[in-house]
Amino acid sequence: MARLSVFVCAHNEGARLGECLARLRFADEIVVLLDRTTDASVEIAKSMADVLITGSFPLEGPRRETALAACTGEWIFEVDADEFVPLELAQEILRTIGGLPAADHFLIPVDNYVGARLVRHGWGGSFGTSAVTRLYRQGVKQWHSQRVHPGVTLTGRAGGRLTHPLAHKVDDDVSDMIRRLDRYSELRANDMVDSGKVGGLWSAAFRGVRRFWKCYVSRKGYREGVWGVLIAAMSGLFAYLSVLRAHLILSERRAAELLAAPIELVAKAAPKAAPAPAPAQDQLVGA
Repeated sequence: MARLSVFVCAHNEGARLGECLARLRFADEIVVLLDRTTDASVEIAKSMADVLITGSFPLEGPRRETALAACTGEWIFEVDADEFVPLELAQEILRTIGGLPAADHFLIPVDNYVGARLVRHGWGGSFGTSAVTRLYRQGVKQWHSQRVHPGVTLTGRAGGRLTHPLAHKVDDDVSDMIRRLDRYSELRANDMVDSGKVGGLWSAAFRGVRRFWKCYVSRKGYREGVWGVLIAAMSGLFAYLSVLRAHLILSERRAAELLAAPIELVAKAAPKAAPAPAPAQDQLVGA
């Protein structure tokens, strides 16, 4: 059977990391990357991982690339610390790669939980997803250099979607969801500023409304009741707040530049004081 490596990237996930790693023992190798961790995650990973990487990785893309580079398996399975692999999914993964597939990457369905509630419908955009490409051969997946939800490039042949879902503990409650919106929109805004592609506020507002409609109607968020409304609203707000915050970052930078500019101009424009004239020689003699 082909060798399978699984990697987990985490930041201060000590409360969840142990359970996450315990469900990954079906793999041949477990690689854990801890980013700027200050909790008990290091001790947990040392006792359960085959390879442990620690350091500072502010960009998600390079963070995942670093973890992937440490994997030695022919096949890679990617898991986050707030995700848990049911036994049925683990068995399906082993059957899939053991069958010598012609495909190079597979989609994994995702069951998203808010607290103890399973919310199946309405996820979409950068605020949540119902399927992810997490099982793939070495060398077929690359991430872009972004802080949150980086774009990816896939090569090779797609193999479709597995049957059994990955369990994702998205948020603990509504307050946790709002905090995530704040955190993600700030990261996304900085990515936009760095790329130089911010966009206009009106187009962002239209995109936010379109995302709400897509999540609530097209992705059947209405079937989840008030949770569907909330998730659609979060997805729409994420699109708008990210652009709004990017404009605020740019405004603050311009203001800082304007505050610094007058000081430099005054310093350059101020004439040098003329030296005092020396007294005439005859005045010195007369004195």
